[in-house]
Amino acid sequence: MSRQRSRKVELPPAQENIEKLEKVVNEGNYYGAQQMYKSVSARYVSAQRYSEALDILHSGTCIQLSNGQVTCGAELALLFVEILGKGKVPCDEEVLERIKKIYKSFPRVPLPQHLWDVDDMQQLSENIGSAKTRVEGCSSFLKAAIKWSAENGESINGSPELHIMLAEYIFSESPEVDMAKVTYHYVKGNNPKKFATTLVSFLSKSYPGEDDLAIARAVLRYLSLGNLRDANILMDEIKSQVESAEVPFPKTELMQFINYLLRTLERDALPLFNMLRANFRPSIEREPAFNEMLDDTAERFFGVQRRNPMGMFGDIFKLMGAE
Repeated sequence: MSRQRSRKVELPPAQENIEKLEKVVNEGNYYGAQQMYKSVSARYVSAQRYSEALDILHSGTCIQLSNGQVTCGAELALLFVEILGKGKVPCDEEVLERIKKIYKSFPRVPLPQHLWDVDDMQQLSENIGSAKTRVEGCSSFLKAAIKWSAENGESINGSPELHIMLAEYIFSESPEVDMAKVTYHYVKGNNPKKFATTLVSFLSKSYPGEDDLAIARAVLRYLSLGNLRDANILMDEIKSQVESAEVPFPKTELMQFINYLLRTLERDALPLFNMLRANFRPSIEREPAFNEMLDDTAERFFGVQRRNPMGMFGDIFKLMGAE
């Protein structure tokens, strides 16, 4: 027992270790510092001094990332979130600010608008590889942080601010942007106007046929969650911003459907909703996920129960399970 107590006493204040480790990083010994950050913070965790372990890991994450050591920084960032969970740290503004500081430390390197316009293919390959490493590292960190915030915060979906950070980074840093992922996280966020700005930016550089799909996907994702307010804010903001940015708004049948749909959901009009789906079926079927989102929308706004894909047998199994 006396040995265990003496070991606990031997741990100095975290700031002493933070300063020592910063010197190791500044000398360029990134790998050595990485191992020390992990081992030193583990000692504080073993002593249940979680706050100091978090201070060490936060400092290490930010300094490694600021030196361009993305893999090292991302690993420490994940450890930081792991200790948040282990210490049962509640999700509050102070911790979110610390997460935001880590997020802002991830490098941002602009890629060419059209990747294949670059002449140096070897340089292009290196740039794409680096971009993928950055996006994977930041995404893994923020997904873990979202999971922690869902378990230790007020929102079962995780912090809206963290969802927006993830959407922003995927959009700005991905070599090939997956707008479905961007949309998923923006919709779980709380800022449809910022989402509109991102979509207008996408419209300005998208290929024909991608623009209206991106807008429709965003609106339908909001509606599938029963969020008509933000769906309307998003559409109004997009229409306002395209005018000032001189970006053409897509005039397609799919956009007509979305405009009619938003008006229909303002009132109890299930027959009209069904008629719209039937009349605009070819446009809706341009993306398989749209029909599923519309089924969710019908359930949210009109109480229409989703059809069991297994039909009669599914109902039988459901009854057997209920027994």
